[in-house]
Amino acid sequence: MVTPSGPERIGPGTTGHENLAPEGQKRRRLIAAVLSLLLVAVVAVSALVFSRPPAEVAAPAAAATETPTPTPSETTPPPPPAPAPPPPPEPIAELPAVPMNILLIGSDSRANARDQASITQATGEYQDQRADSMMLVHVPADRRSVQVVSIMRDLYVNIPGYGASKINDSLSVGGIPLAARTVGELTGTPIDHTVMLDFNGFRALTDALGGIDVDVAVPFQSTHDTQHVFTQGVNHLDGQAALEFSRERYAFVDGDFQRVRNQQTFLRAVLARLTSVGVLTDVNALRGLVNFAGTYLTVDQGFDPVSVAVLAYAMRGIDPNSFVSLTLPTAGTGIAAGGASVVFPDYGGIAQMSAALREGRLPEYAGAR
Repeated sequence: MVTPSGPERIGPGTTGHENLAPEGQKRRRLIAAVLSLLLVAVVAVSALVFSRPPAEVAAPAAAATETPTPTPSETTPPPPPAPAPPPPPEPIAELPAVPMNILLIGSDSRANARDQASITQATGEYQDQRADSMMLVHVPADRRSVQVVSIMRDLYVNIPGYGASKINDSLSVGGIPLAARTVGELTGTPIDHTVMLDFNGFRALTDALGGIDVDVAVPFQSTHDTQHVFTQGVNHLDGQAALEFSRERYAFVDGDFQRVRNQQTFLRAVLARLTSVGVLTDVNALRGLVNFAGTYLTVDQGFDPVSVAVLAYAMRGIDPNSFVSLTLPTAGTGIAAGGASVVFPDYGGIAQMSAALREGRLPEYAGAR
């Protein structure tokens, strides 16, 4: 591992969507799936209306004369045939049984993180966005668990080609590729794919899931936006509240350390939500989710919506209770060149964690810490 060295720190330091999972239904759907079902319903109702014979005329009360029987020419014509049922959903391919490492980046951009990252990558121009959160997500070959390593945003590391700085600056100065390279070299772990989400996308996707039930361990009041109050125990969070829950650090004695724990709690709750409503086993719902999420997610070129759907479907047998989360080992806080408050990496601990990840021992490693 390379000990941070080089130039002084670079860059700055520091809608309503429909509820796609209405309560009270056994098989909840996300927004795109709901729209698909509504379309099918419209077709079905239309078929019913157009195939239904006109209402029969009530027979008159006792009459002196017999009602004549209508001649064949007066009979109602036969209804048109009902439309053919929609074809079954196209199957989703099975993913090869190999482990996968995905870098999940939460951008603090108030504009459009995707556009900003593209500009930086194409021109090298600095953009006003940082990696507000970084998580290395490891999916084992059997796809039955998810292991998440959170990376402190103020971790003081070597950014390849730029020198020592907070790791969240890697996104500002080099876009997604440099952020992935920085994490890969720091951890000694290959990054297979990257996914980035900004504030607007975070809110929208949480609302699209109908909100998330989060078990709040440490109660607090947010210092952001609405100053939402989070009580101890299970809180149902919409998109805005979830964003404030995941961003807060000033309300805690240990600052960013508790914020990282809250982000891990939120990710665990999202996983529980997806598995409880059956999205990962429903091909239509899964395709709908991926298509909707594609509006907000920025993924690398080798990880298109089809690839995301394939991975999600491969994880349909996941056990939410097997979720493992930990924080990349650190060696305390301090002041870096230029006076910035930083978190120093524990390179020995990082090497041990990386070895456990490569050898499939990360759950045991996390449990022993």
